[in-house]
Amino acid sequence: MNQEKVLKVLLGPVVSEKTTRGAINNQYVFRVTPDSNKREIRSAVETLFGVKVEAVTTLNVKGKKKMFKGKSGRRVNWKKAVVKVSEGQMIDVSAS
Repeated sequence: MNQEKVLKVLLGPVVSEKTTRGAINNQYVFRVTPDSNKREIRSAVETLFGVKVEAVTTLNVKGKKKMFKGKSGRRVNWKKAVVKVSEGQMIDVSAS
């Protein structure tokens, strides 16, 4: 995979209370491009952060239905990846 594609796969970390608790188990959550696959996500994380990835789990998050000034709308769908790194390694998502 070329370097340009690696930089475009990861869109950013998902930081919430639930994902912060997952960091205890060496699991980190990232927002990724909808067309990326597990192999691309694995190589992107290993290249950008210099860690050994054990497992990647992906899921598609459906956008919520919302009302804005009486008109119904919908937020965009997006893809989330849960990355488990090897024991003893960590990613600093607050610096990202």
